[in-house]
Amino acid sequence: MPHLELERKEDLSSFRKIALGTWRTAYDPSVYGVMELRMEEALRYLDAFRAHTGKRLTISHMLAKCAAAALKECPDANAILRWNHIYLRKRIGVFFQVAMTDQGAGKADLSGATLYDVEQKPLTQIHDEFQAKVDAVRTRRDPALEKTRGLFRFLPSFLVYWVLNAVSFLSYTLNLDLRAFGIPSDPFGSLMITNIGTLGLETAFVPLVPYSRVPILLAVGAVREQPVVEQGRLTVGQVMKISATFDHRFIDGVHAAAMARVLRQWMEHPFEHFDPVPLPAEKALPAAPQQ
Repeated sequence: MPHLELERKEDLSSFRKIALGTWRTAYDPSVYGVMELRMEEALRYLDAFRAHTGKRLTISHMLAKCAAAALKECPDANAILRWNHIYLRKRIGVFFQVAMTDQGAGKADLSGATLYDVEQKPLTQIHDEFQAKVDAVRTRRDPALEKTRGLFRFLPSFLVYWVLNAVSFLSYTLNLDLRAFGIPSDPFGSLMITNIGTLGLETAFVPLVPYSRVPILLAVGAVREQPVVEQGRLTVGQVMKISATFDHRFIDGVHAAAMARVLRQWMEHPFEHFDPVPLPAEKALPAAPQQ
């Protein structure tokens, strides 16, 4: 009689196989934290930006811009480890996780799109580049990504861990350009963003992904109404939580606090930091948008 009645799951997505090949144990150097942001002004900015440009800007676009600004403000956090030494990146890249549901119910997969030099670009350009990359990913028109996904879909599970670590070693530790072999150049960037708000979640802690060498992950929660205190009085505010995971081997609380200050300044005072747009007429706050 077995201890548990089990049935092996055979039909694994490529992401699930990669996940199983990534983490060998439960321990890692992760530090977790949550910050709450007041979102009234950010929602007003989204409304004004959409009215002014006709583009469907989202909170994810805004967060990508201010997260890149935070890395520019705190360059020591824009780094990777090689041979147990810290190497600072010369460019800032922001990786967005993208959900893919084209294979039917119960077969959701995860992929991603990376934008570079986000801190230097206006929000209109960020919006357009992001949409083009997401469309290519979801319609499977990204050749390099499809080649990689196809490889891991058919790779035996016991080899996935070794292949991922071999590619990571060659790409990051030895710093070799493997594009000739179908491996994209720096596919994960400096920081990862995943929008859990689209799933109706407020808080989640995303695990570090060792082979990506990305030391900072941000999970963006849904915007909710909740009680807040303003000038000693209780009122209802629009609040969003950002859950952060970072690699404590070379990022500590000082770095996290410096980056958090930039995120708060930009998201809570968007008309002062993001692209200039005409102020909207005074009216009720728009409903929390899809993110």
